[in-house]
Amino acid sequence: MTTPRKDNQRRKFERPLGERRYRKLFIIAAEGTKTEPQYFALLNNFNAVIKVSCLKSRNDSAPLQVLARMKKHLKEKGFTQSDEAWLVIDKDQWTDNQLQLLLNWSQQEDNYGFALSNPKFEYWLLLHFENNPGITGPQDCSKRLNQHCPGYDKSIRGSLFSPNRINDAIQRAKQKDTPPCDDWPKTFGSTVYRLVEKIRTA
Repeated sequence: MTTPRKDNQRRKFERPLGERRYRKLFIIAAEGTKTEPQYFALLNNFNAVIKVSCLKSRNDSAPLQVLARMKKHLKEKGFTQSDEAWLVIDKDQWTDNQLQLLLNWSQQEDNYGFALSNPKFEYWLLLHFENNPGITGPQDCSKRLNQHCPGYDKSIRGSLFSPNRINDAIQRAKQKDTPPCDDWPKTFGSTVYRLVEKIRTA
């Protein structure tokens, strides 16, 4: 006789038949529709037993829209305790109240995460090439990144982001995040390293 399933039991995440079963899955909801998905797709190539899935989006980039996209995905697809769900956000012009809602969500479960780049994701990319970027703002950040990635237009060349450069970016971001912040960088910085480090060491 089969034991009835408890209503409050976490629904099992079932991957489609025929799809490779990964030891660990990272689900990422990000603001960007181009750069972030391309970057995190690179990490799939470095660890064959880890799957990184960046949720698709058109132009729904406001923090609450990113959060809604994640909630919808988890509700429809399910989630296992061995997997992780991360929100990846830029500081941009978003208010502390908007960002706090995402941070609060990330603290509800041990396998939820929240990563923010200030002023934007390009700062995290810049850390792959420079030790202490002395940028003055978002536009300067993109300009400096273009020096290392000629013709950068939100699309990145995977060959420029080698495993060694990713490791360098992690260490540089860590140094700037000392002591580690409890929420997000209030000046130039990025906590994306926390997610990337987890993926690299999973």
